[in-house]
Amino acid sequence: MLREVRAAVEISMYPLVAEYRPRIRAFINRLQSDSALLVRSNSLSTQVWGEMDYLMRVLTQEMGASAAEGAQLVFVLKVLPGVAPPEA
Repeated sequence: MLREVRAAVEISMYPLVAEYRPRIRAFINRLQSDSALLVRSNSLSTQVWGEMDYLMRVLTQEMGASAAEGAQLVFVLKVLPGVAPPEA
């Protein structure tokens, strides 16, 4: 039986449009609405912790939703398998 692997992902989103902040905020808000994930943001990136398979499915879904909004985007991700969330 495989054990659940926790992971941390650091993600930066770069919408290639003049009004980029609302698109970034909407993406982060969608991630924060998922109670199975811990999401923390700073001025450079957003860090997300959760069960790795689930986390990657959510990120795939939300990146696709952002891409479907039309404007060109760049996402940069760092995936750290086995990293537990920080202490509260």
